[in-house]
Amino acid sequence: MRVVVALGGNALLRRGQELSAGNQRENARAACRHLAPVAAEHELVISHGNGPQVGLLALQGAAYTAVEGYPLDVLGAQTEGMIGYVLQQELGNELPFEKRIATLLTQIEVDGADPAFGEPTKPIGPLYGDDEAAALASEKGWDFKRDGTSMRRVVASPEPKRIFGVEPIEWMLRNDCVVICAGGGGIPVMYAEEPVPAGRRLVGVEAVIDKDLASALLATDLGADVLAIVTDVDAVYTDWGTPDQQAIRRASPDALMTTEFAAGSMGPKVEAACRFVEAGGERAVITSLDRIADAVAGRAGTVVEA
Repeated sequence: MRVVVALGGNALLRRGQELSAGNQRENARAACRHLAPVAAEHELVISHGNGPQVGLLALQGAAYTAVEGYPLDVLGAQTEGMIGYVLQQELGNELPFEKRIATLLTQIEVDGADPAFGEPTKPIGPLYGDDEAAALASEKGWDFKRDGTSMRRVVASPEPKRIFGVEPIEWMLRNDCVVICAGGGGIPVMYAEEPVPAGRRLVGVEAVIDKDLASALLATDLGADVLAIVTDVDAVYTDWGTPDQQAIRRASPDALMTTEFAAGSMGPKVEAACRFVEAGGERAVITSLDRIADAVAGRAGTVVEA
């Protein structure tokens, strides 16, 4: 089977953990132990989140005032490289030496008129106290929203419209290569009307695309059989966090979309799973890393089928 696995940010950095390279390496190593059996049995594409990492890079860049900070599209490309490097190395340590693994920078087109640019919702970076967040908002013009008892920076998260470079990914999969791509939702780009030979120029966009929605589009474009969305719980639950919480084991997109889920956490994952199945995908699953192999086979997690 052809499988796209979308790793949540918790696969590299658990909530509340220090944003250190060592912590990310340790978590990536654990993630790759679970991914290795899937890579050995199936054609595998891995995407991943980058919220903590891209926010940290932006914060580090803002501390150097001699030049203007790098825009989010450039920081997104940086995170694709550094996270892809760690995943590629640790997965290679789990697989036979001859198994091919490649990390690709992935540009994804968005619409410059997307209303998301007027309402930032994508959380990035570390957690802050109220006073620190207020100071950063005043100093740097950043937007913040509450995340539990803390505050977190939020940025625009436009819809992914088109993925550039699907053909090279296809070629690699046909040649027995695991592909790591579309990290952090891909690098957001759009076409600007400029007097160049092609009549328009591809430019970067100050945004962070939702990783799960980008992964659903990627899985659809690749004709994947399964989209597996990895999070920090074993399944999707109704009434989460209450005594009445109950796991959803199997559902159709129509049934699943009648239930409301948190916009900042499970909501995009459920929407991505439903989009993939509605576009013709055989099966989407939402589960935790330790159950990924069984989930890909349809035996664990929340299974979404037509």
